[in-house]
Amino acid sequence: MNEFMIFPQIDPVAIKLGPLAIHWYGLMYLFGFGFAYWLGYKRAKSSHGVWTTDQVDQLLFNGFFGVILGGRIGDVLFYSFDRLLADPLYLFRIWEGGMSFHGGLIGVILAMIWTSRRQQRAFWQTADFVAPLVPVGLGLGRIGNFINGELWGRTTDVPWAMIFPHVDHLPRHPSQLYQAALEGVALFVILNLFIRKPRPTGAVAGLFLLCYGIFRFLVEYVREIDHSVNVTTDLITRGQELSLPMIIGGVVIMAIAYKKQ
Repeated sequence: MNEFMIFPQIDPVAIKLGPLAIHWYGLMYLFGFGFAYWLGYKRAKSSHGVWTTDQVDQLLFNGFFGVILGGRIGDVLFYSFDRLLADPLYLFRIWEGGMSFHGGLIGVILAMIWTSRRQQRAFWQTADFVAPLVPVGLGLGRIGNFINGELWGRTTDVPWAMIFPHVDHLPRHPSQLYQAALEGVALFVILNLFIRKPRPTGAVAGLFLLCYGIFRFLVEYVREIDHSVNVTTDLITRGQELSLPMIIGGVVIMAIAYKKQ
């Protein structure tokens, strides 16, 4: 009989300062933004004047608010709309809910549109610059999900399965770690290798949408279904519904970018 790994039951609170509790999940976001700033500044300094560090600072500052606001609003609208109708103040109780990647993506897109206009820059040029900065933050966010013991996977008997005692005593896919590896490590490597050579404007952003959409769509097959969230059929989850437009959009954007070139 297999001896499966046991979820380590990590305290989600990293630091307590009196009544103030700093959670690992929040720190993961902070570390992700810190890395994005560092890499953005590094790329700006090697861009031969195309980007300045002040422009990167403005872009990422706006993007930060886009992620936070979009992620929270998206989570409520996409996954907890019935609860919002019953209790509109739920939107503001961020400690009772999570963050939606797809909502955060919409927030970032709006922030990029706003920033591009202010900097008198083409939107797709901004999107191509931002895309390779994002994956590390996504991966760290999934590590935060793992530490919180949330978004666990479906039952399985694979050798690396994990038991989440706070859920049940069945071996499950550690789907949070799958997403950290794909959305964080693999996507970062793919995009940052892709930009080593000049690419048509829009191609980098298109590749980001395509790869993330595929990774998320596939992982949804081993991630436990939240039955409180409406799904169109038994064969597709809400996460897959939201990822399909990303896959299609990524293909279309890349095709247009290369056709224009």
